Amino acid sequence: MFNANFLFASLIWGSVGMGYFIYGKKQASWVAMIGGVLMMAASYFIGSALLMSLFCLGLIAAVYFLLKQGY
Repeated sequence: MFNANFLFASLIWGSVGMGYFIYGKKQASWVAMIGGVLMMAASYFIGSALLMSLFCLGLIAAVYFLLKQGY
């Protein structure tokens, strides 16, 4: 389960999730904060680096779309 690809993907998406969470906290945006928490939690629930990357890319798109809509 813990191969190099999974650990690298977990590090990258956890870091992006932390950035989203900090951004959401500073801007008082619940959408960005929840997106960040979901990205950080993805490494605990998704066991594949590819599926984790696809899930996190989908979250990035969803957060971007929801923030552009004014949520």
